[in-house]
Amino acid sequence: MIPRIARESLYALTATSGWTRWCRLIHALPIPPSTASLSRVEDQEGAKVWLCSFEEAKTIPKNLVELTFSRSSGPGGQNVNKVETKVSARCRVDASWIPMWARESLTRTPYYVKTSHSLLVSSSESRSQARNIDDSLGKMHAVVMDAAKNFITNEPSAEQRQRVANLEKAHDSRRRLEKDKRSAVKKMRSNKGWSD
Repeated sequence: MIPRIARESLYALTATSGWTRWCRLIHALPIPPSTASLSRVEDQEGAKVWLCSFEEAKTIPKNLVELTFSRSSGPGGQNVNKVETKVSARCRVDASWIPMWARESLTRTPYYVKTSHSLLVSSSESRSQARNIDDSLGKMHAVVMDAAKNFITNEPSAEQRQRVANLEKAHDSRRRLEKDKRSAVKKMRSNKGWSD
């Protein structure tokens, strides 16, 4: 079982009849293994398990990032001038839910802000602030996921190894045929009987 960072929050759902029902939602992310490098097989296996459960999360909970809002640019008429729909999500690179082995890679991404040692992801795709929040959290999830994936290596299956062996064998036989053909052309040119 993987430990999770959990947050309980209350959301009010208002029905058309005017009554309010409270619903408790738990947002959780898996805690990554505390290893700086993935040189051992055990570390690789732990990282793979973490990556699978992190991928299932699909997004990052709002409480783990700092959200700021501002006015968006571009088309949109009065909505752009009046409503703060642009969302910027900021998270420190050394946060507990970001794996240690991916932190150095994250500092080389265009989303890294050196002065605050954090990742900054913005979204102004939609006219809706809620959609932009979801979009920026999804982008942050994808950035961390890509950085973590780069260091995890998968062993090839027996089927993949067999396919590679067959491709190498076919390549070698084609190469041998071309060499033999070229050799025959050179022999034919040199043995014309001109020296007789």
